[in-house]
Amino acid sequence: MIYPGYLDGLEKGRLKDLTAELMDRLKDCTICPHHCHVNRQKGELGFCRAGWEVEIGGYGPHFGEEPPLVGRGGSGTIFFSHCNLACVFCQNFEISRGHHGEKISPEKLARIMLSLQDRGCHNINLVTPSHYVPQIVAALSIAAERGLRLPLVYNCGGYEEKATLELIAGLVDIYMPDFKYADPAVGRRLSHVPDYPQVAKEAIKEMHRQVGDLEVDEKGIARRGLIIRHLVLPEGLAGTKEVMEFIAREISPYSYINIMDQYYPTYEAYRHLDLARRITREEFKEALEAAHRASPHFRLAE
Repeated sequence: MIYPGYLDGLEKGRLKDLTAELMDRLKDCTICPHHCHVNRQKGELGFCRAGWEVEIGGYGPHFGEEPPLVGRGGSGTIFFSHCNLACVFCQNFEISRGHHGEKISPEKLARIMLSLQDRGCHNINLVTPSHYVPQIVAALSIAAERGLRLPLVYNCGGYEEKATLELIAGLVDIYMPDFKYADPAVGRRLSHVPDYPQVAKEAIKEMHRQVGDLEVDEKGIARRGLIIRHLVLPEGLAGTKEVMEFIAREISPYSYINIMDQYYPTYEAYRHLDLARRITREEFKEALEAAHRASPHFRLAE
């Protein structure tokens, strides 16, 4: 039987109280690590360029995610517009930069969640949710009251505010963060954040504290736990060896990790000579070997 964590919050009245607390934080926004201190309730915009209203780039069953999320019914994916990172190689830049999106209310977001459940999806997959956490919790409160029973997936770039994660502890069933870079200088140059590795490490530790290693049901469908994504970049820019060693040492040697080979130059990558090509087979092989050396018990996505 599926019993997502947010149902406890619904039964205890926590979802409504938490919604009010998080919405209040938008008056002086510290929802993500940028701490822009803008009043989003009055339309002021910070780094992410997201205001008071939720903006989405689309939604629907998605069959291109990790196998434990997809199953036969697909992952019920909602793509949120804007982002708290500014990656120069973003493959979804039309959405992340806000060029393509629809503004919706928490009420409509709740209806979307329920429609994905009706379509047979295995989960609700929130893609780039970091800057919309208050509105998402508001929508979740509505949807749960109306019968939402799917696990909630928090699919993010890894640049997360630990205090926000602590507030929503118990609501998220599956965390799926990226771990993009081991070197802060690379994160500063390629994603325009000064402290990516430090922030991502603390965030992923908190995520694992909340949900633990990935758990799947008898059909191999994810029900709870942590999935970590790592995109291999040309010229070793992602610092794969250091990332894998950190995960093995400080998260779990049994972590489920998707080491991804699909990098290609897009958006503003052409401005960076070391990003102007795809990775080689040898570079991907070296990344896999680094994972195996860090922990022979890692579960690597296929």
